[in-house]
Amino acid sequence: MEMKKRISLELRNRNPAEVAELVVDNCRSTDGEVEGLTDDYTGLEILSMVNVGLSSLSKLPSLPKLRKLEVSDNSISGGLDTLAEKCPNLTYLNLSGNKIKELSSIEALQNLKNLKSLDLYSCEVTTLDDYREGVFELLPQLTYLDGYDQEDNEVPDSEADNDEDEAGPHGDDDDDDEEDEEEDGSEEEEDEVGLSYLMKEGIQDEEDDGDYVEEEEEDEEDGDDDGADVRGEKRKRDEDDEGDDDDDE
Repeated sequence: MEMKKRISLELRNRNPAEVAELVVDNCRSTDGEVEGLTDDYTGLEILSMVNVGLSSLSKLPSLPKLRKLEVSDNSISGGLDTLAEKCPNLTYLNLSGNKIKELSSIEALQNLKNLKSLDLYSCEVTTLDDYREGVFELLPQLTYLDGYDQEDNEVPDSEADNDEDEAGPHGDDDDDDEEDEEEDGSEEEEDEVGLSYLMKEGIQDEEDDGDYVEEEEEDEEDGDDDGADVRGEKRKRDEDDEGDDDDDE
């Protein structure tokens, strides 16, 4: 995909001035220059153009708020003098994997007064004798070169710092989880108690129903006995009446 089209897609119907970060890695520059990026991107702070076929940054627009520029794995060999004019607030520049061969090629970076970190991995210049000493001498404003300072201390991992900052909230989440577990446990206990109560009630109801059925059966048996007595008395009266009739005859 062409760089111009890719930038247009990444814009996503936003106003260019509202875009703070733009990543267009692995697209293609048709003439080795920056394409599709204009001075309208006044709020851009992070720009990544990795492996897009750049050979020059001469057509980079004015980006006054740009702090981080990633242009690794391109074919840039020089022409960095435009950066101080176009991106005066640049603090991080990644030129690794480009065609920087001599220290003189990065001399123009002296005018980037805010530049703190520079990466030149896999550039031919890194094979020079006293490479690190030469770069720090040429660019005294630098704190880190290829991820290390002059005392070989590694640059702090910003992601690790973010993780530490988030450690507090995670701890709170753990406490919340424990509280939730306790609440869930209490609810389960309540459910078990409620279930036991309902089962007990059900058993009691069954026993009560059984007693009721037994009482009904007893009542029916009593009713049968009463009926038998009544029928017995009736037969006895009938027999007595017949005996009286015989006497009358």
